Formats: sequence, structure tokens, C-alpha cells
Amino acid sequence: MPSPQTAKTQAREPLFHITKRVLVPRFTGLKVRLIAIVLAMAVCALLTTILTGENPLSIFQSIFSGSFGTVRKTWSTIRDVAILLIISVAVTPAFRMRFWNVGGDGQALAGCLAAAACMITLRDVMPSWAIMICMTVASIAAGALWGFLPAFFKAKWGTNETLFTLMMNYIATQLVAFFCVVWENPKGSGQIGIINQRTQIGWLPVIGESKYHLFSIIVAVVVCLAMYFYLNYHKHGFELTVVGESERTAHYVGIKVDRVIMRTMLLSGAVCGLTGLLLVGSVNHTLTTTLVDGRGFTAVMVAWLAHFNPLWMVLTSFLLVLLDRGASEIATNFALNESFSDILTGVILFFIIGSEFFIRYEIHFRHHPGKEAAEHV
Repeated sequence: MPSPQTAKTQAREPLFHITKRVLVPRFTGLKVRLIAIVLAMAVCALLTTILTGENPLSIFQSIFSGSFGTVRKTWSTIRDVAILLIISVAVTPAFRMRFWNVGGDGQALAGCLAAAACMITLRDVMPSWAIMICMTVASIAAGALWGFLPAFFKAKWGTNETLFTLMMNYIATQLVAFFCVVWENPKGSGQIGIINQRTQIGWLPVIGESKYHLFSIIVAVVVCLAMYFYLNYHKHGFELTVVGESERTAHYVGIKVDRVIMRTMLLSGAVCGLTGLLLVGSVNHTLTTTLVDGRGFTAVMVAWLAHFNPLWMVLTSFLLVLLDRGASEIATNFALNESFSDILTGVILFFIIGSEFFIRYEIHFRHHPGKEAAEHV
């Protein structure tokens, strides 16, 4: 029987306390995530029945048919996953370095603008193959510049990278809006339309049928694998990880932190610029302020859910694209506004993100005195 002092001490203890898991087995993490997805689906089914009266199974079927209902939808889904994956991979080095780059949209838009500028201004001057080379170099350079500027000011004067990269998004958007008016076609429309639609000058190579955009998918695979090996097996990947863990430690072991910051953001911006090249030269063949469509912000969630592992980002990119395309399909098939489909998407993401807490932390409940006495008996 516990002493009065022990019982008094236990009474003052909180009902439960939280501790961080030292080592999380891979199976445990997978099990928690699967449970989270099942619970999310159950809650979505309940909300669907209560709020709309629709059959939840029909709603879930529409989510999948929106992405894989036809061959064309399937390939479009894979293409969208590829584009989101490239931007997610692009921002990953910066986040591993604890440089909060939320400027993926602006860096990709800068690449879009550079590619469109080459297609429009050089179409009567150079052959198509030469324009493609100029587009590639210009897009990568423009994205790299958009990433380098915040890094330079952060490295030299300690500016806030979140605000700086966010500001660069707005600048890129307004530059694109300005040139959309300069290059508008037809005049007075305020839009560029399909660039070089008749001649297809500057259009990137087509592999298979043009509607499938296999070129973008292949580029995404190459970029994803290259970034994985860069981050895990290259000296630069090791250095940026050390900088992210502790700048003081990085200085101590002889790593030049300023150089690492600028180099890493040059890389991130360059890969985002490559995304802009694909959007203009391969996928859309036009230029608008909404061409990137917020993927730079979605990429932050993709990278975080995958724990900044480029290979796992394939799955998280697929999940978010599936939910986005499924949301539109729900709105069309059931005459529901997209707010309801956004609710379902939010519920699923809430459970998936929330499951990370139970993977990283463990809950310990207060030991009951009566239980302890029974164990002694």
C-alpha cells in the first residue's frame, strides 16, 4: 500500500505527460499514418452523410475518377504530380538548411517569364533548337537569381528570408502581368494566348503523344533522383545539413556558412526556374500570372510531410494532387460548391499532419495507485 506522501505526490502529478520518442521504428510510423488515413476517411464519410445526404462511397469514387477516370485524366494527373514534385524538390535544400524559402512561386514565375521572353523575342531570329537552349539557360538563370537575392541579403545582413522570398513572389507576379500586356495577343485582350501556336517554335520536345507531356515527367524523375543523391551523398548536401542543425557548429568545423546559404538558394531557385521552363515550353505554351497556381506554397507542405526526403515526396505530391483533382470532380458530379470538397481535403490533411505528432511523441498517463497495489499482489 502506498504511503500517504506517495499518494499525495501522485495526486499532484498531471493526468498525462508527453515525451519525445528517441527512436521511431519505421513500422510504427507507417502504422500511425495508415490509422490516420482510415480515421480521416471515416470522418469525411460522416460529414458527407450529415451535410449533403450523399453516399460517401460515391464521393470517394469521384475523387479517384477525377484523377484516373480516363487515360487522359491519368496522364494529366501524373503530369501535375511531376510539376509539383519538381518545385517540392527545389525548395527542399533550403528547408534542410533551415532557410524558410516560401518564394517557390516567384522563382518559378521568373523562369516562366524568361522562357516566354525567349520564345517571343527570338522566334524570328534563331532556329527552334537554339531558342530551346536559350530558354533553358534563361529560365534556370532567372530562377537562380530570384533565389539568390534573398540568400545574399540573409547571409550579409541577416534579413528575414520568409518576408524577402514572399516579397519576391509579388515582384515576379507584377513583372509577368506587365509583360502580358506588352506581348498581348490579340491586342487589347491583356492575354498572350498560345505562344507560337502555328510554328511551335520553342516548344520543348514531345515524347509520345503531345497530350501526355512525357517530357515533363521524365525531367521530374531525373531531378528527383539527382537531388536525392546530392542531399545524401554529396559534400554540399552534408554542409547544408550541418548549417541547418547549428551554424555555430558549421563555423567550428570550417564550413563557410554565407557561401553555403547563397549556393543552396542558387540551386533551389534554379530548379524552380526549370519548372517555369516546363510550364511554358511543354505544358501550357503560354504565360499568365496564375500559371504556377500556388504550387510553391503547396510544395512546402509536400516537403514537410515527406520529411524533406525527395523520394518520399513522390507519394506526398501524388496525395495532394489526387485530393485537388478529386475536389473539382466532386463539385461537378454532385453539384456541390468547391467549398465542400475543400472541407474534405482539409479533414484528410488535418489527420495526416496530426499523425506526425503521435509518431514523434509519446503520451504517458499517470500511474494509478490502485493499479500499482494490484500488481504487487
